[in-house]
Amino acid sequence: MKKFLCLILCLACVLSVMSCTKDNTDKPADTDTGKSEAEEKLSVTAVVAGTLGDRSFYDSAAEGLEKLNKDHGVITNVLECQNDASMYKTQLVNAAETSDFVVAVGWEFCDALPETADEYPDTKFIYVDEAIEGKDNIMNIKYAQNEGSFLVGYIAAKMSETGKVGAVGGMDNDTINDFLTGFEQGAKYAKKKIKVLKAYAGDFGDPAKGKECALSLYDKGADVIFQVAGKTGEGVFDAAEETGNYAIGVDADQKYINDDVIICSMKKEVGNSIYDAVVEFMENGTFRGGETIVTNMAQGYIDVGYGEEGSKQQVPDDIKEKIEEIKALIVEGEIVVETTRK
Repeated sequence: MKKFLCLILCLACVLSVMSCTKDNTDKPADTDTGKSEAEEKLSVTAVVAGTLGDRSFYDSAAEGLEKLNKDHGVITNVLECQNDASMYKTQLVNAAETSDFVVAVGWEFCDALPETADEYPDTKFIYVDEAIEGKDNIMNIKYAQNEGSFLVGYIAAKMSETGKVGAVGGMDNDTINDFLTGFEQGAKYAKKKIKVLKAYAGDFGDPAKGKECALSLYDKGADVIFQVAGKTGEGVFDAAEETGNYAIGVDADQKYINDDVIICSMKKEVGNSIYDAVVEFMENGTFRGGETIVTNMAQGYIDVGYGEEGSKQQVPDDIKEKIEEIKALIVEGEIVVETTRK
């Protein structure tokens, strides 16, 4: 009898638990809890025209996303297009399907981006390095890279012993030529009779082509070369080491790549500009869609890097001091740097 009573009591307990579970399941979600933490987090995907690993333009963009994730818990991702034009639209769509923000990194998206923006009007797009006008869901970020290039042009001319400096561009286009225009102007500001030699590799992802271009310029007498070619530019560093000459990095502080030959770098804070644009939206809801923001030296996005603490310093202190004076003159408008950008 006792066993029978125990079984009845156990059965009653089980039914009570099942009833409570069902009641809780059927209840609507507490309106105070809102969405889950994952649903509330902002998502940002960068789509790069080439591939990561350039230690320059694309990697800088990726670092901006990493900082967003670390500082604000933003869900981030990077999609590569491997310089394959057939992938530009596909990867933009892939990003727009899953993200609140899509960052298109590279001028190559000029055709695919407006189409994608029209198809995904609720997605916020940031176009890095170029501009598409008339789209309320596209914010454009361009850079006064000509200003920073002026500074490294000045350094190159001052460091040159041959009276010839050079520049290797990835492509012969307005963006790259904006660098080269500022570089040449800065070099001639330092030495009126300096000769500036130029070569275009026709590629942003082939160090062998960069090295070939640089060797040809070194062979013509240049002893300092500015690389403006992404990963292709790493071949310029190899050529500088092989010939015992100097090189200048681009977009990020690249001195760590080869401390012996890279004397400085023109810094273009791509990652920080992306970071700031997204944080501005997170903090006050501002998204500058339909606008073109030009980040420059006055705002702190454009500068010269001489490596980390402990790096070998080839540029003398007196030249660095002069660079600070020139920066102030550019910011104040006393020096107007020429540009190829509209």
